Amino acid sequence: MSIDTGVRPPQRRRKKNVTPYILLLAPTLILLAGLGYPLFWQIVTSLQEYGLAQQFGQPPTFAGFDNFARIFSDDRLWAVVARSLAFCIFNALATVALGLLIALLMRAVHGGVRIFVQIALLLAWSMPMVAAVTVFRWLFDYRSGVVNWLLSAIGLTQFSQFAWLSHPLTFFIVASAVIIWMSVPFVALSLFAGLTQVPLEVIEAAKIDGASASQMLHYILMPMVRPVLSIVLLLQLIWDLRVFAQIRLLQDAGAPVEETNLLGNFIYELGMGSHDFGAASAVSLFVLALTILISWPYVRSLLKEVDQ
Repeated sequence: MSIDTGVRPPQRRRKKNVTPYILLLAPTLILLAGLGYPLFWQIVTSLQEYGLAQQFGQPPTFAGFDNFARIFSDDRLWAVVARSLAFCIFNALATVALGLLIALLMRAVHGGVRIFVQIALLLAWSMPMVAAVTVFRWLFDYRSGVVNWLLSAIGLTQFSQFAWLSHPLTFFIVASAVIIWMSVPFVALSLFAGLTQVPLEVIEAAKIDGASASQMLHYILMPMVRPVLSIVLLLQLIWDLRVFAQIRLLQDAGAPVEETNLLGNFIYELGMGSHDFGAASAVSLFVLALTILISWPYVRSLLKEVDQ
């Protein structure tokens, strides 16, 4: 007969495996060094008067928050911010919607058709950015563009010799076409990979229960691919907010620069155009804060999953 003394033997503490942390230490330090120095330089420059004279050796002078006050009181900045947010939100939503449709199409077809679509997406994705923009400039050229020729051929004669890139609204239509064309393959392939992870047993059970195609999409497929959908939407918002080169190349075709600048182009004009590197650094930090603000809902959801 055993007697319960109420004393419990001390539990052995589970030893933590430190190997993953050691392996992550070197990449983390490299990442901090690679990102930390440019960020530190941006912060320091944003607090200085740093212009063309400093490029030739003259020491910068401390300006405090004058660059921030000056640039944030400039109406041009807020016009560019509104334009950039509208542009990135529209393109991100359109890209994800079109990518989802293509992913569902690839899931519905089989064999050679699916392989053909995947190869076409990979070719579109692998096309160099400069080549893609050049092709779209040819397509929308006001003198010999295919788009104007087709529209005129179907009776829309007002598009004969129409300069798409000379008007802000039609300029952003062309710019959106370029961005969406280059982004859809990544979204479509990512969502298709997520759709392939849906168990066939669940699909077959839903068909037996009489679920329609729309019900399967809303109540089975979409909930299961929601994590992939969230991350590709977040990435598209960040990428489309920071777009620069495509807009710059299209502006070189004769677009009104002031009316078509986005945040990246506005920073370029301040720094390389006006040699006002202090103001350019201040706007760069503002874009960083805006990116963190856009990313925060997703990061918060990840933190909630870790706590659960």
